[in-house]
Amino acid sequence: MLPYKIATLLYIFNERDEVLLLERAQEPNCGLWSPCGGKLKTELGESPYVCACREACEEAAFALTPADLHLTGLISEHGYQGNAHWLIFLFEVKPKLAVLPPPIHEGRFDFVAREKLPDLKIPETDREQIWPLFWKHRGGFFAAHCHCREDGRNEWTLEQSFLSPASGNLTTRNLQHEK
Repeated sequence: MLPYKIATLLYIFNERDEVLLLERAQEPNCGLWSPCGGKLKTELGESPYVCACREACEEAAFALTPADLHLTGLISEHGYQGNAHWLIFLFEVKPKLAVLPPPIHEGRFDFVAREKLPDLKIPETDREQIWPLFWKHRGGFFAAHCHCREDGRNEWTLEQSFLSPASGNLTTRNLQHEK
């Protein structure tokens, strides 16, 4: 039986709308680029919003309050890398970050333009669906589930999709997508 882990990812942008990414120096995803974030302190009853604020401060020296966050997505991953099930809250940070944070024990940071993401080494689930879903739903909300198969296939279900009213394409729907 695999453990269930709960985490946050923070989509932090600068004034040029480049996203802050961490080249991870440890597992999970060692050597890959991803947004900063971390696991909830479930033993303390920490909420996803409090976790996101704590992680922003610890990793990027960026002081936030829950009001600074927009919950853009919720991802559940069944059997990721055969190690655990994950429930991941994806937050877009509303304030812009002016300065690149210094390296930390978990890795080094860089601001990355959206069009440069395909050139980076990123986790496969991020490449397949998480980044495309984030960009499509920025300002809105989505919920998706990934069943990570032992043979390496990932089966995705888009469980809810609410596009931002600013996009001009306001929808709520449930979809099934298999990769």
